[in-house]
Amino acid sequence: MKTTRTISGHSLPLNVLFVILNLAGLTLTTMGFHDHFEAQKLLFASIGIVLMLFSAVALIFFKGRLMIATVSRVIVGSLFIVSGLIKANDPLGFSYKLEEYFEDGALAYRIKELFGAPGFSLEYFIQHALVLSVIICIAEIVLGVLVIIGGKTRLVSWLLVIMMLFFTFLTWHTSTCDSKRKFTDRDTYSLVDAKESQLADSKIEEAKTNKDIKIISSNSKEVVVEEMKTPQCVTDCGCFGDAMKGSVGRSLTPKESLWKDIILLYLVIWIFAAQRMVHANNVRQNWIFIPLSMLLISGLSWVFDWYFPIIFSLIAILAALWVYRIRNKFIGNHYGSALIVTLLCGIFIWYVLKYDPLRDYRSYAVGNYLPDLTKNGDPGKYQSLLVYKNIKTGEKREYDGSSKEFMNSKIWEKTKEWKYETMVNKEIIPMRLPSIDTAQFNPSRNIRNLSEDELQLGAVKKQLKNRKVTGLRLQDNVTKERIDIPEFEYNVESYPTDTYTVMDTIQVENPELSDVSIREFLFTAPKVIVVFSKNLKEFDLDHLGEIKSVAAKAKKAGIPFVLVVGSGDEEIAAFKKKHNLHVPVFINDGIELKAISRANPALMVLRYGRVKGKYTGNSLPTFNWIQTNLLAK
Repeated sequence: MKTTRTISGHSLPLNVLFVILNLAGLTLTTMGFHDHFEAQKLLFASIGIVLMLFSAVALIFFKGRLMIATVSRVIVGSLFIVSGLIKANDPLGFSYKLEEYFEDGALAYRIKELFGAPGFSLEYFIQHALVLSVIICIAEIVLGVLVIIGGKTRLVSWLLVIMMLFFTFLTWHTSTCDSKRKFTDRDTYSLVDAKESQLADSKIEEAKTNKDIKIISSNSKEVVVEEMKTPQCVTDCGCFGDAMKGSVGRSLTPKESLWKDIILLYLVIWIFAAQRMVHANNVRQNWIFIPLSMLLISGLSWVFDWYFPIIFSLIAILAALWVYRIRNKFIGNHYGSALIVTLLCGIFIWYVLKYDPLRDYRSYAVGNYLPDLTKNGDPGKYQSLLVYKNIKTGEKREYDGSSKEFMNSKIWEKTKEWKYETMVNKEIIPMRLPSIDTAQFNPSRNIRNLSEDELQLGAVKKQLKNRKVTGLRLQDNVTKERIDIPEFEYNVESYPTDTYTVMDTIQVENPELSDVSIREFLFTAPKVIVVFSKNLKEFDLDHLGEIKSVAAKAKKAGIPFVLVVGSGDEEIAAFKKKHNLHVPVFINDGIELKAISRANPALMVLRYGRVKGKYTGNSLPTFNWIQTNLLAK
């Protein structure tokens, strides 16, 4: 007779206790490996590992695997849904992070190193990063729903293990990546392609003097080059990066991100171990699973300051159960449940791709005061420590040179036992970059490329007042050649009186003013409308007419209107001429423009540096609406 397994096992009270001990052990172990608890590292890690091992053995002995698998299902399912939704909220942003991993010096270098395959590359996947981003987002959410309702547990548990091994490998790579070490990379340059042929020629020439470059083979068709390179380390978490910064103030460190994935992998292993015991939830079980999952999802939504996951999760879970309960021959199963959740995810992703993320965690979100975000960094705190090495045992000790401990040790006098080795800088408080890096956000133009449109802007006129400075006209006494220099550059060492004669005082171009920037103008202007385009070649021309209309009406109303792009001067001139566009255009780093908005174009309304509104091309408001709702208040 087949016995029905329940979560109580041999003893419900004992198994509850063992589950609590197991999770407590997991928490202590994680704390033990966190830098914040470094002083108690050994204590926390030892107690945590002992608790985990003891409770794991006890759960197996008392047949409590189903109970801890049940707890794991609620935690893993809820986290997968929220994690997937945060990625799905910004699939383009997630694809940019994947592109970083697919760069030749990023994740691929691990494969080159581990398997001795210098020619291995993941760059092919860069062009498919968005598709992969969407697939991963949907897979996380679907698996999260299925693990909560108990659908296709064997298949789901296998997929959960595979996905968590993949994510853990990624975060392990990120946390252990050393940008100073070198690896062997092998590239093949086709001589048929003009651009690659030119690169090949430069590598051949460089190999003559650079020991890190070696020509493996060369023929009429291709050149194979082996080169020692440094890894391209991804420094930010690809999962919760922007969301963590936008909600709790900072992202997970690479090490914290790794431990997050290790914890999830551990819980997934319990689900995998109990896969034969887990069946589709009955009605009574759903009344337990769904409220607990929604409670955890609500907590995570509070942490991320975004409550849409609560609504979406409830709809997705109920829709999945409804499809399963209709018992239709074709879709009345858990494959049908997965299909309906996939459809819901697809609708959500379509919306955010068309209209920008539903919840904007980036620095340029509506309501943010941009000037403050350029000053919220932290330079960090470091301590210089003297390192002494024991001559016999090799033991190393670190001392603060000004501490009592160092002075009392008199270690510098014990020359037969200890030897000074080096000085190291130990990080006490990690450096944190500001949310907006002024080096990255600095819309500007070279003064030689300014058109009449830019010259009419008040901020530009103000800066160009300093375009001319007092200068001197000098004449070479031998060649009679005349040169003009700024007065502040003149000195007798560089221009001796027996060689040069001062002919006249004149006005010359200020060499310190080569570019004009409108960053401070954008931060201080009472009213300004800005359109951003990360690349004019990809500018959605369907919305150009609306933008020109806004620009024309803004000009009549005396409200500054500027276009900030990630393209070069020649491309700007061609674009303006082709489309008869007469607005001030400034250039900014393209990567930062991706952070401002995923859309191309995007319109932003600023008042004294605060973002009052931001819109994609598909949701452009009229100028009258902007003036009434954003600029009149």
